[in-house]
Amino acid sequence: MAVTSRILGQRGRRQAEKLGIDPERVPPGQYLSERFPVLTVGPNPAFDLSTWDLQVFGEVDDELQLSWDELMTLPQKDVVVDIHCVTRWSKLDTAWRGVPVRDVLERARVRPSGKFLMAYSEGGYTTNLPLDVVTQDDVLLAHTYDGKPLEPDHGGPLRLLVPKRYFWKSAKFLRRLEVMSEDRMGFWELNGYHNDADPWKEQRHWF
Repeated sequence: MAVTSRILGQRGRRQAEKLGIDPERVPPGQYLSERFPVLTVGPNPAFDLSTWDLQVFGEVDDELQLSWDELMTLPQKDVVVDIHCVTRWSKLDTAWRGVPVRDVLERARVRPSGKFLMAYSEGGYTTNLPLDVVTQDDVLLAHTYDGKPLEPDHGGPLRLLVPKRYFWKSAKFLRRLEVMSEDRMGFWELNGYHNDADPWKEQRHWF
């Protein structure tokens, strides 16, 4: 018998109930994982924090080029969130620390024309999001996971964290943020993944 989205979703809900967790926290078609699977496009890039920087450009009045030390001096935030991968695993109550994306965009002074964001990773990976998604309270430029510096396998030194979207939107190895007036699709979006990526609507693919 083929393993369907419905079967996996039922499995996830049973797992939650067994753990005493509200099964409504598990999106459709997802199962629970205690592990944190590693999925990456390409090899982990090398980095040197003494020369590393994060750039913010595009539809902003003040383009930014933040060094690692400058990023660390900005107000930090801790969040505990559930994360969901398009490959159907979900991991609940993950703990992260980082800088709210909203704060960095406020420093860059986004123009009224700025409506979308493109995230660029070291190595060429890209993903796109509406600004009203990335400015939510739980969206971070994350550098710490479970109390420890973010490991390279999980996108260190810095990744985007967007808990309310499938996890391919949480770009690893983050280096640049472009504020855009019009939407453009990123790597997986151009290769058949859904542009919006809402796990509660099972927006996995265009087809």
